[in-house]
Amino acid sequence: MCGRYTISSPGDVVAEVFSLDAPPELAARWNVAPTQHVPVVRVPAPGAPRELALVRWGLVPAWAKDAAIGNRLINARAETLAEKPAFRGPLKRQRCLVVADGFYEWKPEGKRKQPWLFRRGDGRPFGIAGLWSRWTDPATGDLESCTLVTTTPNAVLAPVHDRMPAIVAREQFALWLDPAIFDVARLLPLLAPAPDDLLRGFPVGLAVNNPAHDRPECAAPLAPS
Repeated sequence: MCGRYTISSPGDVVAEVFSLDAPPELAARWNVAPTQHVPVVRVPAPGAPRELALVRWGLVPAWAKDAAIGNRLINARAETLAEKPAFRGPLKRQRCLVVADGFYEWKPEGKRKQPWLFRRGDGRPFGIAGLWSRWTDPATGDLESCTLVTTTPNAVLAPVHDRMPAIVAREQFALWLDPAIFDVARLLPLLAPAPDDLLRGFPVGLAVNNPAHDRPECAAPLAPS
């Protein structure tokens, strides 16, 4: 499961990594939590340029009766994407990249869980495979939402958690985002665990446990005891 992450990179760096036409204006976030609006990169139609959109974290399928279902669909397992009714449609038509530069996982230690932060060694942002959807409420209008895809852990993550976000390699961004590609057999291999040398992890303080805490201290390495 991926339940919290960070995106604190400058807009010009995000634009360069994701090949956007202009740098987005993004506030630094150190403890992004479900139900909040998060930045995703997508191609809205075949042949259209990439765009950055803010959508709610927690997928609400187009067929849902109410938006509450999104609270249970913050993650989607790569192994069952093509089977689950909530995900198989977006997998073919509405894929996105969730913009992040770190993510948290919790390691069981006795009766407590210790949060860890995982980032690239160079600190640059990366794209987590995501699916997005547009749901229409007759009373309030359209709601766009997303889910983060998870996969099995690599050797760096395995000692901490049994899942990790599916990080799409930069050279595969175009394939994952292309709405003209429907072939699931071409898409699912992109959701493999990240290379072992991509990420480094370290324990952080317990402030990240509370989504009300969104400040740089959440991502600070825990001082040795």
